[in-house]
This record gives sequence, structure tokens and C-alpha cells, in this order.
Amino acid sequence: MKFRTIYKCSECGYQSVKWMGQCPECSAWNSMQEDVIKEESKTGNKKTVRSFTELSGKVSTLKTANAEKTEKIKTNIEEFDRLLSGGLIAGQITLLAGAPGIGKSTLMMQVAGQISKKDKTLYVSGEESISQISTRAKRLQVDSKNILILPEINLEKVVEQIKNIKPKFVVLDSIQTIYHPEFNSSAGSILQIKESASEIIRLCKSENIILFILGHITKEGALAGPKILEHMVDTVLYFDTEKDSILKVLRAYKNRFGATDEVGLFKMEEKGLESVKDAGLYSLQTSRKKPIVGRAFSLFLEGTRPLVAEVQALVSQTVYPFPKRVVSGLDLNRCQILLASMEKNLGISFADKDVFISIAGGIKSKDTALDLAICASVVSSYREREISHKDIFVAEVGILGQMAGIKMMAERIKEAKRMGFERIFCPGNITSSNISGISVEKLESLYQLSSKIK
Repeated sequence: MKFRTIYKCSECGYQSVKWMGQCPECSAWNSMQEDVIKEESKTGNKKTVRSFTELSGKVSTLKTANAEKTEKIKTNIEEFDRLLSGGLIAGQITLLAGAPGIGKSTLMMQVAGQISKKDKTLYVSGEESISQISTRAKRLQVDSKNILILPEINLEKVVEQIKNIKPKFVVLDSIQTIYHPEFNSSAGSILQIKESASEIIRLCKSENIILFILGHITKEGALAGPKILEHMVDTVLYFDTEKDSILKVLRAYKNRFGATDEVGLFKMEEKGLESVKDAGLYSLQTSRKKPIVGRAFSLFLEGTRPLVAEVQALVSQTVYPFPKRVVSGLDLNRCQILLASMEKNLGISFADKDVFISIAGGIKSKDTALDLAICASVVSSYREREISHKDIFVAEVGILGQMAGIKMMAERIKEAKRMGFERIFCPGNITSSNISGISVEKLESLYQLSSKIK
């Protein structure tokens, strides 16, 4: 056996014997990373790859194959079970990624505490000592009697302990710290992550063990390591990268056993992550007791749930050679288009104005239903006219100033009514069957909106 140095693209896996600035396969820049691979001699004995099941390799017809009845294992964490379409199933492999400090280990300790009430649980940590993990468990008030802790980064020892203990639930925190002793590259390299994950996934699949693999993300927000890791697992969950936001949003980007259009909403408290049942209350950051110039409310979607957004705008006389356009929580290009549309259709000019637009509370959204609220808040600030705190604006605004319909309008209207709004401004194509108990102002264009804010 001998080892050979290669360079591998972190984006697509392309291999080269020399370093290159740009990958010839996927055209990514500075993605070639040094790695080490081993080569078996022609006369040497090759290792056999272990099968997932005893029937692996045998051909059978789909008609004669027996489908196993899958029962969901609930974690009793409301938002987590909601995100996973009711809970976990035996043998499910889940990849949980997120920025450092956002709450991955906290969530996994809480999940482990719930599952350990019925099943044996193993928590493998390559980043923390036993005393550190124990301290966190006490802070979270987790019953740790049936949770086994293994502070280890050697994959062979981890696999050996899983075989001996035979747990039903395993947490691997994190995959970037684990190394495979048969490979000389350092922990966290592409080869180590791929081989280590592949080895432990094969074991857990064959034993019907629920496995959670924790992973770090890069500064661009992507999972650190090979992209193939996301294809190897059953479920991929991502925590939003805004770790200082009031709401912690957990999204499912892949789920072989459920839907991916749901999100889990949490808030970080002293005793850990708590499910947010009434997300509308947490998305409002300032008082709604009186009207304010430059503020308009709207509704955006998180998964299938509409949440109230507070859009704020400030239009002021510029003192710079070039007027400033600053946007927070919204798409800058989208806001530039809306400003141009307002200039054209409302006859107002921002040529000598600085424009600042943001969503309160550090919320980020690209939902086009916020367009009308953005326009309303900008016009309000420009004309120094207050917008009623009981009004809410929900519509997409086209480049020509026309209003466009949006999805799930009935649910948004229901949420607006529940949150105490008395009047909603929406597109003119909304049918009366969707409306009950709230005054509706149907708009066809920006000009009609302008007449409401004088």
C-alpha cells in the first residue's frame, strides 16, 4: 500500500495531480484542496465493502418486496417534529448544519434527552469534554441518566463503541472533527469527511440506528466539506446563519421521509431552545399603539406560516455626491426596482434623497408580498405622512406599478385578522370568498396606493 498526494475540488470532487486556480469541471475558483489517497498494490488483498442489509446485492421484484411499516418516533419538541413531518424513523440519517454558536449542540442535547427516555442514546463529541457536555445538560435540565457520552475523534473507536453499546440514537458532533485512521490526511479534509461519514452511515443503516451528523458551514453559508455528504444522508437541516436573530429558523432542504416546505421556529432561552407557537408576536419588534411615519406592516411566509413583518423606511435629503441606498433584511436589487417604479408611476424623485429600508428585528425575507409595504413605507417617509398602525399591506408590485397576486392569500388574511389588523391592502384579483371579518382595500396600481397616503 502507498499514499499519493492529489488536489480535489471542494465543489464537484474533480481530482488533479497538480494545483489549479480554477476547476476545469465546475469552473469554481480557488476550490482545489490538497488531499492524500491510498493506492492498493496489485497483489494486495482488497477490502470488501460492507452491505447495508443482508439482502444487498440480491435482485427481487418490487411486487414481492415487503415494505416495512415505518412508525414516527416523536421527540416531543413541537417545532422539531413539525419540521420532520411528525418525527424520526428508524435508520434515518440526518445532517444538521449551521453557523458556530447558533444552537446545533443545544438542540441535539434536547432531542437526545427526549429520546433517551425510551431508547438508549449515544452522544459522540469531538469538540467538548465530558464535563463541558454535562454542564450544558444540567443547564438545559436534560435527564442525562440514559445518555452515554463518548468524547472521541477516532472513527474506529466510535464504530467499536456503537457496535458494543447498540444504541437506538446517535449524535456525531461534529463530522469535521472525526478522522479515519486508515487515511493520512488531517481531520476535516474532503477525504476524511467523506470516508468517515460513509463508514458510520453504513453501520447505522444496517443496524436501524437514528444518526444525527452535525456539520459546520463556511462563511458563504454552505456546508464545509464535500457536497456529496448531502447526497449520502436522508435529511438535510440548516439553521439560519443569523445567530443573533430573535427567531432561530430551522429549514429542511432535503427529506426523504417528509415534506421540505415546512420550517421550525425556535427562540433561545436560558434553558435552551423553545418552540415558538405564536411566531407573529416575535416578529413585531416595536409598539403598535400609534401610527409612525415611514412604517408599514406586511406578511411574509416562513415555510407555510405567514408572519408579520415591520418594514421601516427613511427618506432624507442627501449630503453626498451620490445618494445612498441602504437595505437590510431585503433584496437590494428588488428595492432598487421598486424605487424606480415609484419614480416613474408616482412622479416623485429620489435623485437627491438617501433611502434606507429595513425589516425590524433582524428578519430576512425575499417574499415578494413585502413589495407593497416597502412602497408604502417609502412614500410615507417621503411625504411625512403617517400610516395607520391598524393597516397591513400584502401584494407584489410589478416594474410597471401594477399589483400582482401572491400565494396563500387566505392564510395571510386570516393571520392579519388574528393579529388585530383592521384593514388590509391587497391585489384587486382577490375573491370575496377569501375575505371575512376584516376590511379589504383592493389595489390595481401604485397610483391607487399613493392616493391613500397623502
